[in-house]
Amino acid sequence: MQVGKPILYSYFRSSCSWRVRIALALKNIDYETVAINLTKDGGQQFSGEFQALNPMKQVPALKIDGITIGQSLAIIEYLEETRPTPRLLPWDPKKRAQVRMVSDLIASGIQPLQNLSVLKQVGQENQLTWAQQAITSGFNALEQILQSTAGRYCVGDEVSMADLCLAPQVANADRFKVDLTPYPTISRINKSLLALEAFHVSHPCRQPDTPPELRA
Repeated sequence: MQVGKPILYSYFRSSCSWRVRIALALKNIDYETVAINLTKDGGQQFSGEFQALNPMKQVPALKIDGITIGQSLAIIEYLEETRPTPRLLPWDPKKRAQVRMVSDLIASGIQPLQNLSVLKQVGQENQLTWAQQAITSGFNALEQILQSTAGRYCVGDEVSMADLCLAPQVANADRFKVDLTPYPTISRINKSLLALEAFHVSHPCRQPDTPPELRA
């Protein structure tokens, strides 16, 4: 099914791109990275070439198996259906629903409210406060939900798509100086995730397009 090596169009700091990088690492899928710098040249995502690839002008986009997929959760679900090991969606329908609930809460209810395109609209002087409020509001709900679904990770004791969404969103919270003290469950799960190799190698500080001063 695969024609050539998959190509991931990614930006090192994009939390949506990081979700996909984690999935590719967990599933041991070799791929090439094409860096799309969201802040350089007025935003490389707005180029005609990239817009032809992804009309939403967003990263990530993944070329794989002869198709191009945008939207991180759609990419992860495709990888899950075509390369199901290790499993990122539980067999149990109730747990699967919980994984999707947590994933959607982050991917739809938190991240879009504090992403670059929205922050540009609220004005430089309001960006930090806006982002903090968006993340705090979402984390208040997420902490409560995770208290009933979590084991070692977001849903039980196996890494799932929900965890692929959680760690990058916690990184966003750190970047926007959100106090994580009120969120012990989120913090505990995140700490466990960052100890895993797939989360380590896919981290924004270790990407081909990471600026030298942000590398680790």
